[in-house]
Amino acid sequence: MNRGSLGIHELNVRLQNELNPARANEPFVEKFGWQFRSRDKVIQTENDYNKDVFNGDIGQIVKVDPIEREVVIRFDQREVVYDYGELDEISLAYAITIHKSQGSEFPAVVTPLAMQQYMLLQRNLVYTGITRGKKLVVLIGQRKALALAVKNKRTEIPKLR
Repeated sequence: MNRGSLGIHELNVRLQNELNPARANEPFVEKFGWQFRSRDKVIQTENDYNKDVFNGDIGQIVKVDPIEREVVIRFDQREVVYDYGELDEISLAYAITIHKSQGSEFPAVVTPLAMQQYMLLQRNLVYTGITRGKKLVVLIGQRKALALAVKNKRTEIPKLR
């Protein structure tokens, strides 16, 4: 989920504050509901053929330059420059959706499961989340939510009216 107390936006803000707290006199930029700091883990959210970065690519901010109004992000071994106006193409990636994680692996995966995510409690999504972890997988939340997800074979989200 993107919204709510267990949504990626809230989790990213909390994780950023714990894992990469703001430092005095260090530049940052605040855009599109995010605060971007050096060392932040970020994800590209749309294809950008000019920069040769694609939806789902994960990188790390190496520099925030308030004078040039630019952010430099390292994707693998390549550094890519973003103007402040292009920051809508990235978001924090301390937490990402299972959808965005498809095709990737991570050393550790923590998946929250709660009844507030009722519409997304599906067996295939839990399976996908679990299979992203290389060394450690943690499911945290309500047993009832996990039981419901495991029993639910539905693979599409019903349309809300």
